[in-house]
Formats: sequence, structure tokens, C-alpha cells
Amino acid sequence: MHRYDQDAHAWAFEQARLLRAGRFDLLDIEHLAEEIEDIGKSEQRELTNRMAVLLAHLLKWQYQVERRDASWQKIIRAQRKSIAYALDESPSLKPKLEEPRWLSRVWSQALSQTVTETGLDIFPEECPWRITEEVLNEKWWPQ
Repeated sequence: MHRYDQDAHAWAFEQARLLRAGRFDLLDIEHLAEEIEDIGKSEQRELTNRMAVLLAHLLKWQYQVERRDASWQKIIRAQRKSIAYALDESPSLKPKLEEPRWLSRVWSQALSQTVTETGLDIFPEECPWRITEEVLNEKWWPQ
């Protein structure tokens, strides 16, 4: 038997083999539960990161009109599609879009990224856009 703390990779494959064989008595239940929870956290982190990238590019689009180009459009469209796909794959993440605490964290990441990339510090402290109606709407672009 492989131990979780010595070789997580071998442990994971061994746990999968035991599950398929119906050997529930040999499973490392505590670590399996932690790994399953981590999958959910990973999906949430992915949504957070993609949303921060999208918001950062929308900020640059709005505040750096003279630098707008096709590459920014492609990044914005790609992030919107990736977020839509992630939400289709994990619909339980949709309520996150309306959580003020989550949105605040995402907005902070977007601001940090945008200030670092542009050198500007002129952006609003809170997200001025509605997430589902504007930010994720493929036809909406900030002016």
C-alpha cells in the first residue's frame, strides 16, 4: 500500500484501483475526502483566475482606448468562452458570480494585474459592471 504523504501520485492510482475493485475496507477515506474537496476548490480557483483576467482586460479596454487591438478582443472573447464552459461544466459555481465577497476578491486581483501591467492607478475600487448582464455578455464592451 502506498501512503498519501510519501507518494501522492502512486497513492491516487492505488485508491482508484481499490474503488473499482470494491475494496472499500482498504481505502484511505480521510485523504480521499480531502482530494475530492480540493477538486471543487480547484474549479473555483480557475473561475476566479479567468474572471480576474477578463476584468483586467475589460479595464484596459475601457481606460486605454488608444491601445485597443484585435489581440485584446481575442483574449476577452476567449476568457468569456472559457468562463461559460466552466459554468456549464460546474453549474454549482454560478452563484459565485453574485457573491459580493467573491467578486471583491476577483476585482482586487483584476485591479492588481491591471495596475501592474499599465502603470496606471485610475481604476474604480469596486467593479462598475454587472457580471452576468455585461461582463459575460459577448456583445457588451465597456466604453
